[in-house]
Amino acid sequence: MAHLLGAERLHLEFPTRTVFDEVTLGIDEGDRIGVVGRNGDGKSTLLKLLSGRIEPDGGRVTLRRGIRIGMLDQADVVDPGKTVAESVVGGIEEHVWAGDARVRDVIAGLLADVPWHAQIASLSGGQRRRVGLAALLVGDWDVVLLDEPTNHLDVEGIAWLAGHLKARWAQNSGALVVVTHDRWFLDEVCTNTWEVHDGIVEPFEGGYAAYVLQRVERDRMAAASESKRQNLMRKELAWLRRGAPARTSKPKFRIEAANQLIENEPPLRNPVELNRLAVSRLGKDVVDLLDVSVVYPVADAPADAPATRTVLHELEWRIAPGERTGILGVNGAGKSTLLGLVTGAVQPTTGRVKRGKTVRIATLSQELAELTEYSEQRVSAVVAEQRTSYQVGDKEMTPGQLLERLGFTTAQLSTPVKNLSGGQKRRLQLLLILLAEPNVLILDEPTNDLDTDMLAAIEDLLDSWPGTLLVVSHDRYLIERVTDRQFAILDGHLRDLPRGVDQYLELRKAGVETAAAVPTPGAGASTGAAMHASAAAPALAGAERRTAEKELSSIDRRLEKLAAEIARLHEKLAVHDQGDYVGLAVLGDELGRLETSVAELETRWLEVSESLEG
Repeated sequence: MAHLLGAERLHLEFPTRTVFDEVTLGIDEGDRIGVVGRNGDGKSTLLKLLSGRIEPDGGRVTLRRGIRIGMLDQADVVDPGKTVAESVVGGIEEHVWAGDARVRDVIAGLLADVPWHAQIASLSGGQRRRVGLAALLVGDWDVVLLDEPTNHLDVEGIAWLAGHLKARWAQNSGALVVVTHDRWFLDEVCTNTWEVHDGIVEPFEGGYAAYVLQRVERDRMAAASESKRQNLMRKELAWLRRGAPARTSKPKFRIEAANQLIENEPPLRNPVELNRLAVSRLGKDVVDLLDVSVVYPVADAPADAPATRTVLHELEWRIAPGERTGILGVNGAGKSTLLGLVTGAVQPTTGRVKRGKTVRIATLSQELAELTEYSEQRVSAVVAEQRTSYQVGDKEMTPGQLLERLGFTTAQLSTPVKNLSGGQKRRLQLLLILLAEPNVLILDEPTNDLDTDMLAAIEDLLDSWPGTLLVVSHDRYLIERVTDRQFAILDGHLRDLPRGVDQYLELRKAGVETAAAVPTPGAGASTGAAMHASAAAPALAGAERRTAEKELSSIDRRLEKLAAEIARLHEKLAVHDQGDYVGLAVLGDELGRLETSVAELETRWLEVSESLEG
């Protein structure tokens, strides 16, 4: 394979520490490299060195002549004065970029819900991040460096990105280096792993699962002082071999060696014992949602749109003691509303919520609100105010031991809370919640600001936690790792997923395809069925009649707009270069789509008219 980029004896110092010392590495065509390591060890800095954004204090980065490097930085900001279209495709004519399959795939995968001509300044932070990622991926690069590309992507978006990157670098046509804490993404995309630690970059063959095996072997051969770290990663390896069926068949690492290392490792969790403890702490009743619906008013709704939105519809869910459940759904599907029903922060519009008398609910929120009152105190003082001991499985641990288990050093115990890093605050937040001994724990996007080692440590702690656990996260690995059952919110209903995240992605894909095949707005059946229903329907009255009249007016306005767009396309076709077959085909396809929309709207107009006259 051709060599693309190399680093020779890189040395970099910051005022307080040495980041890299004598680091030598190389990137070849076809490489897909995942970069892992603790927060603050230099993963993002490594990408900046390789891309030339910062210069090393010693050594050098060498590039093959003519190589093109593209990088997505965590701090990259898209020009707020531009539109989405300008940011992604620049000034290229629509018929040109629309004829590029890669550009269409990127736009459909990342920006389907982002208005194409909206100003960047009007978008949310997550949408801007996706625009920046899309603008990078439509480009033609030899080496792409991605720093946390899965941030602000949901489960579907992460799955799409993994498929796109694997397909794009399947033919040894370039190289990819990605920094991410999403372990499923690492295992799915990467063929090599670099671990950044202690001023060096250590290479491993394979994705995350292979990296864990090799690291366990490395730690086993190291000094006895590494025993705690070794045991934790051995448990992680046991999960990868036993707990995730999709991974056990992947020949990314030596299966015999892995089985030998974990042959004496007990199961991750003892569900019978945990359920027994959960029942003793909770009783038989936790939270029951009985025929619950939640309807929100729509602020500033247009005259031709409904004034309310049903988020959850006639939902029934009985949460059992010791249940470990993951909740999946797109942004806006109703996950936060569902959690609000469980905690009592949201009241149902219809139906009722029944809670057990002994239920004590705690939420690990995204905002770190639990730490606000402690910002000036030292970590040790905050912990000392809570409890003197905590039961973890059959062991009793002091708060200090728990802090050590969660990665805090002795020096960090005297650090004021306000000076902790994001990941350290996250770990302290979880510890304070656990010390309060809730029996129902809700984790709302708990992976923010945490590296892979800390995620493994938290998962290890949760394995022995005897209570009901509800997890909302876009981190597929975490969902599969700490929960035993998954549900999805689809069209306002709660759907059980016996096959987990894969089944959810299949259902979402099928739902999108069905929606695309049913073009009439608000119609749940085919056009012929809708016409038959309207013919047999009685005359409308009251609110239903007003709604139908509004829809009729809306259709009239949309037909006028479509007529204007069709006229404009006819003009473009008349003056278009007749030798440009690709451009003519694009314009012809767009014209056909608009004419189809007109026919569908006219059919719907007849249906509504008949219902008003009937």
